[in-house]
This record gives sequence, C-alpha cells and structure tokens, in this order.
Amino acid sequence: MLADILRNSKNTVFFGGAGVSTESNIPDFRSSNGLYMTQNVYGYLPEELLSRSFFVRKPELFFRYYRENLVFVDAKPNVAHVALAKLEKAGFLSMVVTQNVDGLHQLAGSMNVLELHGSNYRQYCVSCGVRYDLSYVLDSGNCVKFVPRCGECDGIVRPDVVLYEETLAESVVEAVISAISRADCLIVGGTSLVVYPAAGFLRYFKGSKLVVINKSETSYDGCADIVIHESIGSVLSDVIDQLGL
Repeated sequence: MLADILRNSKNTVFFGGAGVSTESNIPDFRSSNGLYMTQNVYGYLPEELLSRSFFVRKPELFFRYYRENLVFVDAKPNVAHVALAKLEKAGFLSMVVTQNVDGLHQLAGSMNVLELHGSNYRQYCVSCGVRYDLSYVLDSGNCVKFVPRCGECDGIVRPDVVLYEETLAESVVEAVISAISRADCLIVGGTSLVVYPAAGFLRYFKGSKLVVINKSETSYDGCADIVIHESIGSVLSDVIDQLGL
C-alpha cells in the first residue's frame, strides 16, 4: 500500500528521527538503557549534558560525553538510508527532514536533506567563527583537557548542532515548514514524536496521506492513513522492491 501511495503522490517528504540510525548501531540516548547508562557513568542526564549552560559551565565533561556518545565515525548508512536515497533518485521523494546529526543520509546519497539539529561534521569556533571539520575536534593534539581549541584565536571549537536551551536555525525552520506544508504525502519514520519543537512541525502538513513507521506507538498514530509498527529498514526495503528500484 505504501508503494502505491508513493506512485500516486507528486511531492513526498520524509521526516525521520533516531530510529532511522539505530539500525546503523547508533544508539538512541533517550532509550531507557541510554538514560540509565548516562546518569551512572557521567552523573547527569543527557538533556543536561547536552545543554547550552552545561557546555559553558563544564566544557571538559561536555566534550567527553559528546565524543563518547554522539560521534560514530565508523557508522555506515543502513538499508533505510539507502532506500530513501533510491526513492529520491527515482523521483518518488522530494526531501528528507532529519532530527539526526550523523550525516548518514548524505553518505547514502540523499541530496535534498534538511538537518533540524545540525551536523557533527560541521564545527566552528565560538569566538571567531572559523569553521572546522569533525576530524579537528577528534584530534587530541588540538585539545586542552578534552576541549578543542581554535588554531586562530584559541577559542573553543564546538559542534554545529542545536543544544538544549538553544533555538533551531531560522533558515532551517523556514525550509522545513515550506517542505512539509507543500507535501501531499508525509512519511514519518523512526521517531516517537515526543521531542519538541521538532515534532511540532507535523502540524504544518496539509496533504492527503500521512504515513507513520515506528516500532512503538506515536501521538500521531490516530490520525495517520497508514501506521506500521515495524523496522523502518525492512519496510522501506520492501517498498523499494515493490517499486522495482
């Protein structure tokens, strides 16, 4: 049925979350195991460790947690990422909106990607704005007590990701609203839709077909045209086969 919807839709947008990347062995730190591990190992919950105020107050622990839990340089795109890239190339998908910061959609070949929360692959100096790539932050030679320092001004180099207590980039927000509001089909995958403001973007969808793919229930299950509580990778792989891609 999902394949038929894609065949008949002129503008399909995919809105994805952490569940898309867990099949690449990137853990969801909001899971019960993730929360338990974080509090016991680091002494704080993830939401506090990844907040703007914590970054300013305890940068050493912030970067230790960031490197050990949010950066996965060996992660590869999984079947869901690859399927979405194939759908875009074949003209069945116009945009991917992701809450993830791992860059796996682009590595899989997706060209039209909006990153709500930024990307690990972009880093910048908070003092002078000089841009760096991820390898600079991971190189201990550029760090003082875990904290990466700018080669130009010695300011702190931080990931270009949205921390708790920070607002989403206005340009990205406008682009996401535009994409979702113009879509006639919206596929929501790998997200429980509990993280705001990201989940709030779904209210801009005015199209005819809403599809939810998530292993657990979401707050939008009741108003979706199709709800699939299965692995997003297996679901999208089946769609690719049905479309002959």
